[in-house]
Amino acid sequence: MRILLLALLLAFAALPAQAQEKLKVIASFSILADIVQQIGGERVTVATLVPAGGDGHVYQPSPADARAVAGAAILVSNGLNFETWLDRLVAASGFKGPRIVASQGIKPRRLDGHEHSHNHGHSHGKAGAQDDPHVWHDLQRMQAYVNTIAAGLAAADPAHAEGYRQRGAAYAAELKSLDAWAALQFDSLPRAHRKAITQHDAFGYLADRYLIDFMAPQGMNTESEASAEAVAKLIRQIKRQRVQALFFENVVNPRLIEQIAKEAKVTVGGRLYSDALGAPGSEADSFIKLYRVNVERLVAAMRRES
Repeated sequence: MRILLLALLLAFAALPAQAQEKLKVIASFSILADIVQQIGGERVTVATLVPAGGDGHVYQPSPADARAVAGAAILVSNGLNFETWLDRLVAASGFKGPRIVASQGIKPRRLDGHEHSHNHGHSHGKAGAQDDPHVWHDLQRMQAYVNTIAAGLAAADPAHAEGYRQRGAAYAAELKSLDAWAALQFDSLPRAHRKAITQHDAFGYLADRYLIDFMAPQGMNTESEASAEAVAKLIRQIKRQRVQALFFENVVNPRLIEQIAKEAKVTVGGRLYSDALGAPGSEADSFIKLYRVNVERLVAAMRRES
């Protein structure tokens, strides 16, 4: 009896230690955090640096962020110069653990003035060749993101590697199905109607994937201000092409889009989610929901094209 009681006590005492075996993962922004959670399941606890609704281009890390990174087991980032502030934060935190760069191995879109693009009539920001970091708007490339994250988690926690691989494969299949659905939605529209205006050039991958002409007064980075010349040119183009799909984004101030809509006499079609999830409990609080909402809004507005 004493041996049995001792065994039960030892087993009970071991439970908290098992719970603490979860990997503490820090993701650079909310979209990545959700994807990591889907792949990690109950084996991980995930926190994000740039919160839902936050703009990763202009984010300013805090001392609390440095402490959070210092206490993490793994750091997951997008790469492609999206988080320009991240290396400084890591240096300040003293973090020495493994880093997963989700875009590793991805062939990004290049904005160099030579590669064909379905984005016309907008400024690209800084001169010279640039990699477009907004890969999450291409569900085909995102399946490679998922594989990279799953492999990174498996390497950090080999005892549960198979679970990461299985959840990663299931999530990649879900993204593949969502991509097929989105393609059907856009294919139902005449090619000439697939035109949209957003504030910054975040949707190039979606444009290339579904043959959409996106126009934006700002370049890829929201740090750059739209020039008066670029705004005036865009308004003339909206009027000439009779574009009806005009949207503000969840990560930037809508004032510029409201100004363009007023001068072009176009109704704003609502919010698109560009670089961040919506708030918890909202219509876009997961990456899957975000993508579906964006597609539904774009298609509904494009159907109004005349």
